[in-house]
Amino acid sequence: MAHDIPKAAKEWNVSSPDGKDFGVLRFSEKAVPELGDSQVLVKLDAASLNYRDLTIALGKYPFYTIPDVVPGSDGAGTVVAVGKQVTRFRPGDKVVTLFNQEHIGGTISAEASRSGLGGAIHGTLRSVGAFNEQGLVRMPESLTPLEAATLTCAGLTAWNALHGLADNRVTAGQWVLTQGTGGVSIFALQFAKVAGARVIATTGSDGKVSVLKELGADHVINYKETPDWGAVAKELTGGVGVDHVVEVAGPKSMAQSIAAIRMGGVISIIGYVGGYAKDQPGFLDCLAKSFTARGILVGSRVQMEDMCRAVEANPERLRPVVDKKVFRLEELKEAYEYQWSGQHFGKVCIQIS
Repeated sequence: MAHDIPKAAKEWNVSSPDGKDFGVLRFSEKAVPELGDSQVLVKLDAASLNYRDLTIALGKYPFYTIPDVVPGSDGAGTVVAVGKQVTRFRPGDKVVTLFNQEHIGGTISAEASRSGLGGAIHGTLRSVGAFNEQGLVRMPESLTPLEAATLTCAGLTAWNALHGLADNRVTAGQWVLTQGTGGVSIFALQFAKVAGARVIATTGSDGKVSVLKELGADHVINYKETPDWGAVAKELTGGVGVDHVVEVAGPKSMAQSIAAIRMGGVISIIGYVGGYAKDQPGFLDCLAKSFTARGILVGSRVQMEDMCRAVEANPERLRPVVDKKVFRLEELKEAYEYQWSGQHFGKVCIQIS
């Protein structure tokens, strides 16, 4: 089947962040560049947003970002052309982007950590993009493009948090603690339940309790009403403590995560959506509980392929949660504002084509 190759692409760029607002986002139409020998040209159908995208636009992202970057790491689309050396894909294939384009397998290297889409490399918030064939995976057939576009960062990060340590993967009967209702936390809840684990979820909104329970949470704690939620979570496990904490809030919540973790447990440090704190847990806190504090920079292509196989094997239980409000590509600024407001549940998605 022949596929028309677009001559032009609509795209967003982040122009000179000033730390004030999302007015630095610029929308334009540009010519589609020539395809490299190892590249795949993808007509992007959908994308999704992450907290990282907002911090890049605000000039607060702590890692290297190229000037005028096309933002967005998460995207799903259709291959329309391939370079002459490409062997992994052909026109018509449905694909999803890998976050760190050079992290194929194993422990992430310094070089691979500098290959993040939408930061060090132009990303997915455009209608057409060229990507190295090694930085793409096949889209699970059970998902729509909008759903698949949520897998790149949030899905893979949650998978890595629970399955990334060979000798400490989540198993049936264990306890997992998730924080809030963002993309990583909801994916972690779903992955944990499919593995047979028990989940304690936290939220700052009573209105989100019932939805978290519908997704499978065994217990839900309102952290605004219960400031010492770490101790409460430990009590729910019979006083032993949870096996895994998926830490997305950052320094402000780390003390509570440590209070919740069991001796020898794992806290996967993922984000800082709760902001920074002057006083943070330190060396002795880690030593006292003998837990593993593990920083995660998303995950590898091998892990993403494993995750996609799990999604296909559990099409109903592992269906990504997409926020009810979906934005068009032209409405990206509004989408950023919406995610920044915290009104969303699950992933904020962009319909591109």
